[in-house]
Amino acid sequence: MSSAAELSFPARGGQAKVVAGFRMPAEWEPHRASWLVWPHNRADWEVKTSAVDWCYSEIVRHLVENERVAILFNDDSTERRALACLTKTGIDLRQIERYRVPTNRSWIRDYGPLFVVKPSCESRPAEVALTDWGFNGWARYRAWKLDNAVPRKLARRLGFRRFEVAVAESEPRRSIVLEGGSIDVNGEGLMLTTEECLLGSVQARNPGVTRAALEKIFSDFLGVRRVLWLAAGIAGDDTHGHVDDVAR
Repeated sequence: MSSAAELSFPARGGQAKVVAGFRMPAEWEPHRASWLVWPHNRADWEVKTSAVDWCYSEIVRHLVENERVAILFNDDSTERRALACLTKTGIDLRQIERYRVPTNRSWIRDYGPLFVVKPSCESRPAEVALTDWGFNGWARYRAWKLDNAVPRKLARRLGFRRFEVAVAESEPRRSIVLEGGSIDVNGEGLMLTTEECLLGSVQARNPGVTRAALEKIFSDFLGVRRVLWLAAGIAGDDTHGHVDDVAR
C-alpha cells in the first residue's frame, strides 16, 4: 500500500477520482428540502424521549413555512408516533417527504449524504448528486452500521448519482470518514474545519491520512479550493472537535 499522501480516492463504479464540475453548496443557498431523522433511540434521550418528539415537531413547523422537509423514520411505530405529533402541531403533512430507512441515531447531519451540485450548460441541465463518506460513530460509539448505509439507500431512492469516497488500494476497501458537522463550506471553494477532529489521534477518523491528502480529497469531491484549519472545537463536545458548534 502506498503512503497516505499518495493514496488515490476514486469514485464508485470506476469513475474518475475528480468529481468534475460539482461543488458542495453552502447551507444558506436555496435548496429543495431539509433532512431530518425522527428520534427513536431511547438511549440518546432517556427521560426526554417524549419531549423530543414535540421539539422536532416545532422544528418542522418552522421549516415548512419556507420549504419541504424530508424525514427518515426508523420503523412503522416511529412514523405513526411522529405523524401524530406533527398533525397535532398543525403541520400540513403534504409538506413532508417520508422515507422508511433504519438508523442507529438521529444525527443525519453527520452520516447523511453531502449533496453536491453541477450547474446547467447548453448541453445538459443542472444536476444534483451525492457524495458518500464513511461513518464510524464518531470513532466513539459501537452502533453505527445502519447510519453508514443511509447515503447508499437514499441514492437509490432519489435516483441520484453517488460518489463513494474510499481508498482503492486498501484491503478491505476503506472509506474516508467525514461527518457533516466536522466541516462548513461557503459554497465558493472555502472550507472550515478543525485539526482536533480530522487530524487528531483521539477518536481518530482516518488514521494515517495526512492533511495534504484530506485537502486533495475535499478538492476532488466537494470543489473545495482552500481549507481553513482551526485548532479545535468547543470543549466537552463528544464528537471531539466538530466545527459546526463554532460556526453557528
